[in-house]
Amino acid sequence: MFSVTEVTVGENRLELREELLTGHRCKIAPARLNRRLDTVYRPPPPAPDCPFCPDKVFSATPTFGGGDRIRIGESVTFPNLFPFAEWHTVTVITARHDAGVFSRTELLDAFSGQLRAFTGIEGYKSINWNYLPSAGASIVHPHLQGLADRRPPAIAESYLLGGVRYLIRNGCTYWDALAASECNSPRYLFGDELFWYAHHVPLGEREVRCILPVSTCEEFPPYLESFVDGLLRILSFYRELGTYAFNMSLFFDKRKNPNGFTSFCSIISRINPNASSISDTAFMERLHLEPVILTLPEDLGRDFRDRECPPSED
Repeated sequence: MFSVTEVTVGENRLELREELLTGHRCKIAPARLNRRLDTVYRPPPPAPDCPFCPDKVFSATPTFGGGDRIRIGESVTFPNLFPFAEWHTVTVITARHDAGVFSRTELLDAFSGQLRAFTGIEGYKSINWNYLPSAGASIVHPHLQGLADRRPPAIAESYLLGGVRYLIRNGCTYWDALAASECNSPRYLFGDELFWYAHHVPLGEREVRCILPVSTCEEFPPYLESFVDGLLRILSFYRELGTYAFNMSLFFDKRKNPNGFTSFCSIISRINPNASSISDTAFMERLHLEPVILTLPEDLGRDFRDRECPPSED
């Protein structure tokens, strides 16, 4: 599924990894963890002018064509005021400005709002989450974003095109082969029907992926509860590692096709907000399109198992 080239530079070891299906490459440099650029998470100060807080959300946000918003529990869904997709919605997850920890109900309601907003919408859909400013969130108040476009996101397109070739060549889907390969690897985390693992060629730091048993968002609702349960486990794991900021994207096909594509979710951790505005994204990630990763996926799998199943004291 991927190739590894090991390089020694002085006393440091690098791994150059390439995903064979897509050609995606990354460089893993564990020694760069010693820079210790991440800081302890401190909740943001109160934001009296936050447009997503309960006293403003119904006056500061736009409405859908009928003049309404989608309300499920505490979640509120509405069109994005500054869209960058043909269909672009926002879901405020909770009334709390600084959630920190999310409940199962909060996430179920918020994802349900996103799915309802997609009703009758054509295109390649995705549900996305930037949490905290260091992960690109322009508003701290937790919110999801739903996108739909006539062309899939570049990463999804690479799997759509590569998956068709793989299916024709091998007679099985890439995703089935991937799960079969990863289930016995040190990168496997948990799950069967929804398969969670540390991705072998990460797009970002501590990338975790979930392979879903569906291809479109219309098929997703029966698996929403299981997905949210798994997502909460990953976010709890990140917090145990001291990281609160993250990005998440959940990708869907345009319609159900016999092309071998399976919906998948990608989550990456980001450094916590800091006064120096230090970022973990620079020219390698944005211009070279080759992320520099600090944590080996195999180490991430080990750390997950160690925290969920601590060694016995006997």
